[in-house]
Amino acid sequence: MTALRQKMIEAMRQRGFAQRTHTTYLMVITDLACYFHRSPDTLSTDDLQHFFHYLVQERGLSAASCRVYLYGVRFLYLHVLHWPSVEVSLVVPKTPQRIPELLTRDEVRRILAACHNPKHRMMLELCYGCGLRVSEVCHLQVRDIDSQRGQLRVAQGKGAKDRMVLLTATLIDRLRDYWRAYRPPT
Repeated sequence: MTALRQKMIEAMRQRGFAQRTHTTYLMVITDLACYFHRSPDTLSTDDLQHFFHYLVQERGLSAASCRVYLYGVRFLYLHVLHWPSVEVSLVVPKTPQRIPELLTRDEVRRILAACHNPKHRMMLELCYGCGLRVSEVCHLQVRDIDSQRGQLRVAQGKGAKDRMVLLTATLIDRLRDYWRAYRPPT
């Protein structure tokens, strides 16, 4: 492991970045080094601008992917190499904003009916009914359910943030039925 990579890992740990962020930012910097065939600490602002032009024009990355690259590069240069600023402009084609198509109640019913594993079905119901991410559902504990208030505590969700979400009476009943039938560990 290079000294620069180690310094970057230490800087991300100090700031409490998620493991996924570590992996992504290190991949970004590896791509940068591979593109120029030299260490990123030897590059100039013009080199960085050229790299972002390459990402947009030649690789055809989406605006979201280019922003991830920009954040990783900026982190390296600002917080690891301690540059006073990183003046790189990111010009990407504008993509049309579309509202996602929502599932009808019948489509949701059919998806749930197709799931024969009770645990997986309950997880799908929680995802849909509370708007949870899969990782958030996987980390739920029985103690996170507040049936009196009709709330569910999501501990350390995206961005390492806690939040409360509403539980409908129907979903509370479904959770109780699941608990009575399967008694998952607390």
